[in-house]
Amino acid sequence: MAIEVGDKMPTGVFGAMGENGPGAMSTDELFADKKVVLVSVPGAFTPTCSASHLPGLLQHADELRAKGIDTIACTAVNDVFVMNAWGKDQGVGDDVLMLADGNGEYVEALGLDVDSSAFGMGKRGKRFAIIVDDGTVTHVAVEAPGQFEVSKAEAILAAL
Repeated sequence: MAIEVGDKMPTGVFGAMGENGPGAMSTDELFADKKVVLVSVPGAFTPTCSASHLPGLLQHADELRAKGIDTIACTAVNDVFVMNAWGKDQGVGDDVLMLADGNGEYVEALGLDVDSSAFGMGKRGKRFAIIVDDGTVTHVAVEAPGQFEVSKAEAILAAL
């Protein structure tokens, strides 16, 4: 069953690149006492993700923060090295936290995993945006396959 408004975010750990190399970030570190936008994309360096989704988050980062968002986080079922390289390629700096869900365990815990084997991509996460306030879900927007409307930055801003 997929995560819904009012649910607590499941506990888990993401891969995150730190100053000293690969590390981990727990969901407690990510969500406790913060308002967070967690966006999932099907994959780093993929067309819509690189051309529109992540750039939109960057373009609207200040507006999201002005509406009370403490952390903008982007995750994908990719390893920490790929997420770090994609973040550098996109110039995210400190505006977007790049989180690796290397084995897809977190999107599976959310009930938002998808089998993209038919496209040669294996297990992935659906494209979605979740707004979390101190660990509790206040908004969930999951894209229909092949769509990019409800999880883009403008839609997130409208939901805040």
